[in-house]
Amino acid sequence: MATLIDGKAIAAKVRAEVAAGVAEMKAKHGLVPGLAVMRIGEDPASKIYVTSKRKVAAELGFHALEVHLPEDVSHAVALERLQALNVDPAIHGILVQLPVPKQIDADSLLAALRPEKDADGLNAVNAGLLAQGRETTLPCTPWGVMRMLEEIGFNPMGKRAVVVGRSILVGRPMALMLVNASATVTICHRKSNLPEEVARGELVVVAAGVPELVKGAWIRPGAVVIDVGMNRLADGKLVGDVEFAAAAERASAITPVPGGVGPMTIAMLMKNALQNAQRTLRR
Repeated sequence: MATLIDGKAIAAKVRAEVAAGVAEMKAKHGLVPGLAVMRIGEDPASKIYVTSKRKVAAELGFHALEVHLPEDVSHAVALERLQALNVDPAIHGILVQLPVPKQIDADSLLAALRPEKDADGLNAVNAGLLAQGRETTLPCTPWGVMRMLEEIGFNPMGKRAVVVGRSILVGRPMALMLVNASATVTICHRKSNLPEEVARGELVVVAAGVPELVKGAWIRPGAVVIDVGMNRLADGKLVGDVEFAAAAERASAITPVPGGVGPMTIAMLMKNALQNAQRTLRR
């Protein structure tokens, strides 16, 4: 039976590290790190996520700001508000909460975000630096996965890693981080032979957004399984992208849903915002 990877406990450890870093920055440099989250429209899930992010930021000592724009705001006005945050010296990290209303071009909004203030690692400059294996702001969720692997003592070097999903939020940057950690990486998508590819993985990271897509019988005995998915079924139950019970019988370690990867995303967002502020001291 697999060991459960406790994302809540690891995230709490990361948040404590960030709180200490914020306190040190205030004491030594008189600088309060600032994090701004831009939310456009009234998407219910986004409202919950942003409220949670702002609450955690305030608890850790950040100057926390939410910029909420109405559902019918024009792209030009949204861009103007983002540019104001770009030049605000009190803001060191900016996150544009997705999704955005249809009249907003999310790609151009993210492109307008200053790379040094990008708190989510989605700006194309930061994505390019990651692809080159250079220091940059890392996307929060896959960076959280890397921290989880570190905490359980799993070194990806030389291991065969399988990433299911190729989104810009998780799959693609996850694969790049594992390549940079010297793993041998396979990226799977809807055209892949999933049973065959997953069965090869010593590490399997699944971020496809499909309930229980990856079957437990496909998991290589002793593999580490990281389930990034969170799906709510018709009966209200939350499940991941992996058939948990069956996978746990074969894996050596596995993340639960909920309580696995989810808590890590906000924790690593805070770490990104702190690191952005720390970099300003080196300029």
